[in-house]
Amino acid sequence: MSATTRSVTTACVNAVLELLLPQRCAGCGSPDGPCCPACARSLDGQQLFRHGSGTHALARYDGEARRLVLAYKERGTRSLAPVFGRALAHALPQLPRARPDRDGVWWLVPAPSRRSASRARGGQHMLRVARHCAEALAARGAASAVAPALVLAPGTRDAVGLGREKRVANLAGNVRPRPAGLPPPGTPVVLLDDVVTTGATVAACTRVLGAAGIAVSAALTLTGA
Repeated sequence: MSATTRSVTTACVNAVLELLLPQRCAGCGSPDGPCCPACARSLDGQQLFRHGSGTHALARYDGEARRLVLAYKERGTRSLAPVFGRALAHALPQLPRARPDRDGVWWLVPAPSRRSASRARGGQHMLRVARHCAEALAARGAASAVAPALVLAPGTRDAVGLGREKRVANLAGNVRPRPAGLPPPGTPVVLLDDVVTTGATVAACTRVLGAAGIAVSAALTLTGA
């Protein structure tokens, strides 16, 4: 069995167990899952963490917030997607320079994942979060649109463990526009991702979108290291 097949199988098993078994909080293990109120407060965005790259994050990549992100990404806890979506929607208006388009629509662009990772996670995990973010914005009376405008080329390596220079080299030419998912030229967008570490992913996505005539007004991630 290949590593990819094992990952997909594990994700499927976890998804089934998530439906059948009582959920514990992925952040602290309390019975109030998938994310208890106390751990949700670690992502409330009241004090956004500003990464050195200029990207803002809901929280530092540490403690409960880190465990929540890992549970979603690596252990298939898909019920955390609405939790993350609501947290991003709450923080979005607080972002410096973030703005809707001239019609008042907030455009959200999720950072893309590698195809193998996406298969293991049951789809593009940040696209799922972005859609929940849009739903939460709509509940607040704010118009929004999700634009799956980017893809990663086959052969892009997993960035875990890579320093900034290697991350930049890994992404060079591998972040590509998805024409069918691009918003109209000149549209201001907010880029969404799970973790910002070196800022290489945000920079690469911003560059590709800029070449397509799309302005990234702000970047917001779940956590920052």
